[in-house]
Amino acid sequence: MTNWRKSSHSGDGGTGGGDCVELAVDGNRFLVRDSKNPDAGTVTVTRSWLDALKSDRLG
Repeated sequence: MTNWRKSSHSGDGGTGGGDCVELAVDGNRFLVRDSKNPDAGTVTVTRSWLDALKSDRLG
């Protein structure tokens, strides 16, 4: 069973509107899905991809 975690920025309404993503860890991969439509599929990314994204965002 996959343990999905919803972003704390998603909220249940208000500024977040509940429109966000959920993340699950599967070994060295990360699964990402739409919290509003979890059955629509997932995107799989690697740790290095997330690190590059974070580096670009902070850089």
